Amino acid sequence: MKHHAWLVLVWLIPAASLAQPVGQSEQQALGARLFNQSCVLCHKNPQITASQYGPILSTATLGGKEDVMREVISNGTPRMPGFKHQFTPDQITAIAAYIKTIPVPATAVAPTSGKPNVSRDAD
Repeated sequence: MKHHAWLVLVWLIPAASLAQPVGQSEQQALGARLFNQSCVLCHKNPQITASQYGPILSTATLGGKEDVMREVISNGTPRMPGFKHQFTPDQITAIAAYIKTIPVPATAVAPTSGKPNVSRDAD
């Protein structure tokens, strides 16, 4: 009996790993997969062994305007290639929908004291 239970468990693990995260739509899950395949190389937090080329993306990227995100993903910028020949419009929409789920990094949040962080150098 134990042998059969092990086979069932091994058979179920891959299927469970394909399930989309809780609270994420199918469109956002597709966007996450495409983002991780093509965008994360440049738009990730810098690592010791890898640098960051593009900005960290989040729900606040491009003012949070999903239509502008789709335009930039499609046509690119002077520093970023466009992906309109690699992805369909629905896939580009999915990537933008996923980006809208990424929280704003803590480093981008203003100080909570309300006072500017001013460094005073001694003369």
